[in-house]
Amino acid sequence: MSQYLVLTAMGADRTGSVSELIKLASKCGCNIIDSRMAIFGVEFTLIMLLNGSAKAINQIECKLPAIALNLELITMMKRTTDYKPRDLTHHYQVDYAGIDQPGVLKAVTAFFATRKIDISSLKSEIDPKNDLMKASILIALTDDVSIESIEHDYFELCELIDVQGCIKKISSNLL
Repeated sequence: MSQYLVLTAMGADRTGSVSELIKLASKCGCNIIDSRMAIFGVEFTLIMLLNGSAKAINQIECKLPAIALNLELITMMKRTTDYKPRDLTHHYQVDYAGIDQPGVLKAVTAFFATRKIDISSLKSEIDPKNDLMKASILIALTDDVSIESIEHDYFELCELIDVQGCIKKISSNLL
């Protein structure tokens, strides 16, 4: 029976670190189901969802600490289960942009949380040269949620927090 593990690694952005972690997963017999990597300042973060036999997952759990120490990485692992599809049939990308100001991301994420809408992906960044911020958020809705109502309320929020916003339909929940 297949088992699942979420593995997170963080450390200095050095050539080869990601390759070493992926090589370890492969050597242990794990399959990489999903992965994301990003650079933050001079640090990188890698998140992978792995699956494999009980032996493969146990093996990577045992071998990762030594590899992480050698690569000077902070790592964390958590057992999980396979993704359970939900009846989320309509996918949307929600964007906003404007002059950087405290609390905007908090207001936007709270907007969705209070409406019981899950965020499946979020990317935000600030350009320090011109103090502009922007974000892209992916959400998925069931048939019984009105996108028109969400759009109306979201545009009101954007006006209130002084950002430009838009919502567009997309084909999947991958950013």
